[in-house]
Amino acid sequence: MSVLEPFPLGAATTLAELADDPHPRLALLRAHEPVSWLPELDGWLVTRRDLALTVMRDARTFTVDDPRFSTAQVVGPSMLSLDGPEHARHREPFAAPFRPRQTHDRFAAFVEQETDRLVTALEPAGAAELRRSFAGPLAVAVVTEALGLSGVSTDTVLSWYEAIVASVSDITAGHAPSPAGTAAYAQLRAAVATTHGTSSLLGAAADRLALPEVASNAAVLMFGGIETTEAMITNAVLHLLRHPDQLALVQAESDLLDGAIEESLRLEPGAAVVDRYATRDTDLGPATIRRGDLVTVSLAGANRDPAVFPDPDRFDVRRENARLQLAFAHGPHHCIAAHLARLETRVALRTLLARLPDLRLDEKHAAAPYGLVFRKPAALHVRWGLRACPADHAADAGHPRQRGTADPLRPDPPDRP
Repeated sequence: MSVLEPFPLGAATTLAELADDPHPRLALLRAHEPVSWLPELDGWLVTRRDLALTVMRDARTFTVDDPRFSTAQVVGPSMLSLDGPEHARHREPFAAPFRPRQTHDRFAAFVEQETDRLVTALEPAGAAELRRSFAGPLAVAVVTEALGLSGVSTDTVLSWYEAIVASVSDITAGHAPSPAGTAAYAQLRAAVATTHGTSSLLGAAADRLALPEVASNAAVLMFGGIETTEAMITNAVLHLLRHPDQLALVQAESDLLDGAIEESLRLEPGAAVVDRYATRDTDLGPATIRRGDLVTVSLAGANRDPAVFPDPDRFDVRRENARLQLAFAHGPHHCIAAHLARLETRVALRTLLARLPDLRLDEKHAAAPYGLVFRKPAALHVRWGLRACPADHAADAGHPRQRGTADPLRPDPPDRP
């Protein structure tokens, strides 16, 4: 495609730059080439919020149903890789338990119990790496519970997830998928088969979908529930601890915790991009898209659009329209378990802040989100308890731990369009 000359910023954009610190480059693209051709991507990158919404809302023009969609090559067709009536048929059996009130009623007690268990194990140490010792294990435990995989350990679910993700990554990089991914998916399918006839989420779905379809959607839910929720919790902790003034606001006014979560999602969505494929020639902003072109929506770029979010690079827990962020995508492929992810993050943050006094980043270990598609720190080292400074000892000794009074388990309000 000879489109390099009209899009010089896109031609100069590297995937390495977008994986490391994408936001300055995304701001340039959004201002000057909001739909830009990136040779390294071999596709279009959309960075302006209104144009991102256009792509995600119009599944007939911009579809996920394409042979190049890597996840489908590993687990088969699912709600993630289908559009139209087939997408609705795959998605509907899983939708009801993840509505706001149902999410609260079904999962709140379990999330609180698991969070308490994990923090209790961490508490005496005074230091931890929170991604692997807290955020990840919580996400895996909740996914296992949500799917109803009784008798399957969280370690086993995590091993399946890691092998399947590795196979998807192999295909994305142009390699053959690893045999471990195929074996892991076969084991997941066997576990799904044992849920038939039970009252679990997968058992209920089996009344309306064939076994391979239940298994493929279980893999998709497992992938989203672990990868993006782990990132959501880790990124939110990082944002709060990097901004002591905003953390102080949250600690003084517990109702601001939801604002902090939405702001963290806006600034650093766990899934930074979503892919679509053009089904016909069409104009999008300044660009003419050709049938078959890859169109990648930068959720990270759209979430910092200054036309919608003034001072977009600022972390502001009082931002009134933070919930307009697009971290959970939009349109027919809006994240089915967004309310569960919010519940997990809300409980996780409230518990960490209440139980680990003077929670702070460990200055010996750098932490920054990284990743082209999924963004989170590789590790998040923190400390808590009394500091080495005698003055801090005295201050901490006279400051008892208190839990917030607001209900951390209240269901989310419906998402605004």
